[in-house]
Amino acid sequence: MFAPKKLALAALVTSLLVPSAQAIIKTPIFLRIAEHDYAAENRAKFKGKGKYKATVELEKGTYHFRLADKEFSCGTSFGPEAAEKIKFKTPVPVSDCATDTDFSIRILFPGEYEFTLDTKADSGNAISVMRKPKKVAVVRKPPAVDCGTWDGNAVEVNVSSVFKDGELVKDFYSGQTAEVAGGKVSMQPSKESGGLLLLEPAKAKPSDFDWDNASVYFIMTDRFNNGDTSNDYPFNRKKDGKLETGTFQGGDIKGIIEKLDYIQELGMNAIWLTPIVEQIHGFIGGGEKGSFPFYGYHGYWALDFTRLDPNFGTDEDLERLVTEAHKRGIRVVIDVVMNHAGYPTLDDMQTFDINALAPNAPVPDQWTDWVPDEKKGQNWHRYNNYIRWGSSEWAEKWWGPDWVRSGMAGYTAPGGDDITMNLAGLPDFLTESEKHVGLPPILKNKPDTRAVEREGYTVVDYLVEWHTTWVRKYGIDGFRADTVKHVEAEVWTKLKDSATKALAEWKAENPDKAIDDKPFWMVGEVWHHGAYKDFYFDHGMDSLINFDYAGEMQAVKGAQCINQNEDLYATYAKDINTDPDFNLLTYISSHDTKLFFQRYENLELQKGAANGLLLMPGGVQIYYGDESGRPAGPMSDAFDSPTRSFMNWDQLKGDRAALVAHWQKVGQFRNNHVAVGAGEHKMLSEQPYAFSRVKGDDRVVVVYAGEKK
Repeated sequence: MFAPKKLALAALVTSLLVPSAQAIIKTPIFLRIAEHDYAAENRAKFKGKGKYKATVELEKGTYHFRLADKEFSCGTSFGPEAAEKIKFKTPVPVSDCATDTDFSIRILFPGEYEFTLDTKADSGNAISVMRKPKKVAVVRKPPAVDCGTWDGNAVEVNVSSVFKDGELVKDFYSGQTAEVAGGKVSMQPSKESGGLLLLEPAKAKPSDFDWDNASVYFIMTDRFNNGDTSNDYPFNRKKDGKLETGTFQGGDIKGIIEKLDYIQELGMNAIWLTPIVEQIHGFIGGGEKGSFPFYGYHGYWALDFTRLDPNFGTDEDLERLVTEAHKRGIRVVIDVVMNHAGYPTLDDMQTFDINALAPNAPVPDQWTDWVPDEKKGQNWHRYNNYIRWGSSEWAEKWWGPDWVRSGMAGYTAPGGDDITMNLAGLPDFLTESEKHVGLPPILKNKPDTRAVEREGYTVVDYLVEWHTTWVRKYGIDGFRADTVKHVEAEVWTKLKDSATKALAEWKAENPDKAIDDKPFWMVGEVWHHGAYKDFYFDHGMDSLINFDYAGEMQAVKGAQCINQNEDLYATYAKDINTDPDFNLLTYISSHDTKLFFQRYENLELQKGAANGLLLMPGGVQIYYGDESGRPAGPMSDAFDSPTRSFMNWDQLKGDRAALVAHWQKVGQFRNNHVAVGAGEHKMLSEQPYAFSRVKGDDRVVVVYAGEKK
């Protein structure tokens, strides 16, 4: 609730005809949001048929709003009768005399949101809100920054604090060597390096692996490489014959095995795979407008946590992946989801005999064969009309009310906080429950599940057992924990403790396959978490994904010239590398945010992005295709679809081959030297920009000559 005088102007509706109880009047109406000020150019416009729309850019958070004139006059102040939470794309009747009440809305994904006032709705005046699909990306020029200038000749730098006089130093990038004289070394950066020198002792040996210097190659399994075309369409999954935005595209574990040498050559010492467990079999409607069928190709919509999804491969494939990765010094990290299960689909209803079809529903032989009738105005969201969400079958044959909260009949309703909400409408596991439960009905009726009913188990006990079985059986080295803030912190502690024990047991039983004696590692995704330490590190997390670097303009500046990262390098090294219990995983691209290459489509800038990221203190995450300038996928009304394009293997020639070669050089240098990620940072000179990283006996100096004249 907020007072009119404290409201912020968000968008102006000029010359707006608004019906009132007395007459049609002409008055300016404003979309007013309490929490933030927005620029006046965000205007709502008359769209005909009594509809008026305002589009505003919103960050993640909870907002309170209403539409009203400047005086909040009765007749032109549109809001709820009482404070009310609004649902997306759901018209809500409004009072035109809401002088002291407001709607609230929770924004989970930053972007443009459209607020619509409909003065001719069937039930009277109504307001609705929807997220607007992202517009076609506009290629932009990066902001100008001061890189310093370089005349193209040899570069001299004082390295006396790192290397001794007479010591032979090698530039890892070009292979050339020089002797330190008078505390200085002079070298000519190679043409391919863009003015970069990566200096190490000429006789330097690669460091032992340390998670503090992790270089993690993040792969969306379905979109990376198709190594086995025979598993492309299990469960009668299908292509849509159009953009294939939300369909499985064939990437699998065999495909990753085929590319392990490529990943090793990038200097990566770990791979992170999106969830590999069996997904919902059917589809839901994809995007705001239901413009495509959306399968669980990404892995985050689990149906059975005990089985590999056949689209991704077999148990034998996973075992071989771990074995072959370990041979190459690469650890295997898999994504785990403790917060939610996958959506209900018509195909899974059919498979598991959930008789909750609406009377008007068609009954195809296989629900994955169904397509909406566009001539009748149908889209892929139409399938929702064929389901009786109030049927008792959902409680009796699906996950069951002891397992998840859901808006369906017989289930605990979702709450309004991070722990009890249905994130994106997904069924939310009752991870807080201490009730002893049996298997969920859907798994009891699934002949091939490996889930076993345990006496005295809670929901969390089952989830922990299911996830850590992959560790105990195959030697998985770490977890990337999804949606961490939506699960109680104590749950992550329990998962980490169990996984640590499981990996130790596997290593003891498989000493010839164990890559090292390091304990189990876990990194968490806490949406928009920045570069700071908090309680998550006391609850199982060895590292957290760092949203700061990619979320600001810093990554772009650092890609143009790494001297722009000096303050950040110094701060990160001080905070991370003086605390053995604190680390970060910094990135420039991800499946949930954006591709760095998408914004600028500049191969030279993408080359510089390698320098800025791979020379970062702490751990780093490379999203598949960062190193190759992978183009964005087709734009759709799903905000994240462009980030999930198939790996651009066919483009790796010419300029893109040179781009990959640069990432390989810098990545191998990082992997060879634990000091890069885990060492003490010291700036040696401003021009040329030079810094050292030192950890124990490991010593390196990085030099950036500047922008060539």
